Amino acid sequence: MKPNTSLLCLGIILSKATALEPHVLASDSVLLTEEDIGDFSAIAFGDETAVFSDPAPDVSCKVFPDDDVWPSQEEWTRLNNTIDGVLLQPKPAAAVCYQGPDFDAEQCQFLLTNARSSHFWLDEPLVALSEWAQGRTCVLEMDPEGSCTRGGFPEYVVNATSVKHIQAAVNFARNKNIRLVIKNTGHDFGGRSVGAGSLSIWTHWLKEMQFIPEYEIGEYSGMAAQRGAGAESWETHNFMVDNNITLAAPGCGTVGGVGGWMSMGGHTQITSKLGLGADQVLSLGVVTASGRFVTADPFTNTDLFFALRGGGGATYGVVTSTIVKAYPPVRLTNSGLNLMLVPNTTNPQPNAVTDPEQFWQGVGAYYRFMAGVLDAGGYGFSYIYPQANSSFRFTTTTTFVETTQEAAVAFMAPLYDELQALGLNVTAPVRVSTGPYATRRGGGGSAPGSTRYRSRLLPRENWEDDALWNGTMAAIRAAAEAGFENDFYFHGTLASPTAAAASWPGNESAITPAWRNNRMHAMLMDQTPLQSAERDAMFAEYMDLIRAASPDAGAYMNEGDPAEPNWQQAFYGTANYDRLVRIKRARDPWGVFWAPTTPGSEAWAVSPVDGVPVSQNGRLCRTT
Repeated sequence: MKPNTSLLCLGIILSKATALEPHVLASDSVLLTEEDIGDFSAIAFGDETAVFSDPAPDVSCKVFPDDDVWPSQEEWTRLNNTIDGVLLQPKPAAAVCYQGPDFDAEQCQFLLTNARSSHFWLDEPLVALSEWAQGRTCVLEMDPEGSCTRGGFPEYVVNATSVKHIQAAVNFARNKNIRLVIKNTGHDFGGRSVGAGSLSIWTHWLKEMQFIPEYEIGEYSGMAAQRGAGAESWETHNFMVDNNITLAAPGCGTVGGVGGWMSMGGHTQITSKLGLGADQVLSLGVVTASGRFVTADPFTNTDLFFALRGGGGATYGVVTSTIVKAYPPVRLTNSGLNLMLVPNTTNPQPNAVTDPEQFWQGVGAYYRFMAGVLDAGGYGFSYIYPQANSSFRFTTTTTFVETTQEAAVAFMAPLYDELQALGLNVTAPVRVSTGPYATRRGGGGSAPGSTRYRSRLLPRENWEDDALWNGTMAAIRAAAEAGFENDFYFHGTLASPTAAAASWPGNESAITPAWRNNRMHAMLMDQTPLQSAERDAMFAEYMDLIRAASPDAGAYMNEGDPAEPNWQQAFYGTANYDRLVRIKRARDPWGVFWAPTTPGSEAWAVSPVDGVPVSQNGRLCRTT
């Protein structure tokens, strides 16, 4: 399944951008030609200017496998032959646990016990790592009941190792009216990497990277790097170490840094200092809905360059590679803090209190103090875990960029003075460590689960006004206290990726304004396997408290709720959204690309067969 990397890299002159000319990545150098197409009209290129705005009645829904117009086996075979045999029709991995022809007890045991410590699930072509969106029709269990069915998994997968493969897949899906989805690593919490009856483009193996010591484009002059769409964070970190540079990369090692993470922003430990993942982009290689391969940068295809940096993934085109800013190596200093609420004890341990008011005052003191840390380029990563008997555990890591341990401890001293004044038995941070941001890493550890986010980007104004701050903490407390009974917990990531941190061209993108004004990415973390309308209603009650405390703010779609009310404003900002819809309609008048809560997605909807409102286990049809 790994790509053939024997292709030679070819030189390319980029639009208005050459100090040292980068090579074309091997995967970007192989394109679909008219000779490849021949008389196979199913993979012919499209023409955006020749499309009527009103769809014909017979294309009201995407075709489905049982439809008369579903492509014949001969057509699928011809597509496979055209794209070098990379068309897959894989069975769900968990089918080996179900009685029947695919049953394999040994492989089932491996999936249940050892696969999560390997790279198996990242290299699996169908699975999205949040299972609820697929419809849970083939759940990984020992001795499962019922049968394994395909549900929301794609019918076919193009294991793309070149632009040619992606172009042919896009053209085939457009000309045959097949639902198209895009999957990279499968870290998808919004149902954008699966879809019943779909053809999936799998960009996972587009992993080539190259360091560019000198790169110039517009206002930018400095180091850069080019990455294929499938490069994971752990691979990027190893690349950084090899080249003694820093790139903005996802915090989770197996998340890809070019796909959905980038397309909606992408936060990490150096976000307050250097900006979001999307802010790093200098140039993009993109396959459009017409099947054409184009470059998008500040001077070429500027509409795509704007939209693909923060304006939603899987909706304007398929990104195959990026050129991003590179920086000298940076070092991080980390400091940990834990607080416990244990109300039913007479002898609390250090860092523990018995009074709920003391505990929540301590949590609030930390969160409010972090405004100064963020303005200094730092980052915070916190959890509030509800536990039995009305107990809570607060844990957080504070990160400073290019700061010595001594300076970090001195910076944090006023916080610890305040915590002690509140009666909390804490001392100055003792768990302080310093090390390089870029470290040598391995790539195992990800496995399917049931994570679903509901979230809000809380604005800096809420930190600056006492009344707003008190309302913010009251909402966080009410939500967190409901977590034990309702089986969820609170996660707060603190970052301030301002326009100044983004610099050019990152400060001219589709990133939601809520990110530029952010202090905390506040999340309610749900890992309940069985989602339902009733559960949505329960979460809405607590999320509405947080929204009421931040009425003009927004949310981060990558870790947001696919059922977010008024998602157009929340995920994109109203002004951005209107512009993005215009770009979407101009670039994809056919509706080739569709994913939930992306610009223009209101024109289509999935009718799920499992009763879960945001499930992708159903046919995709037009709404108008």
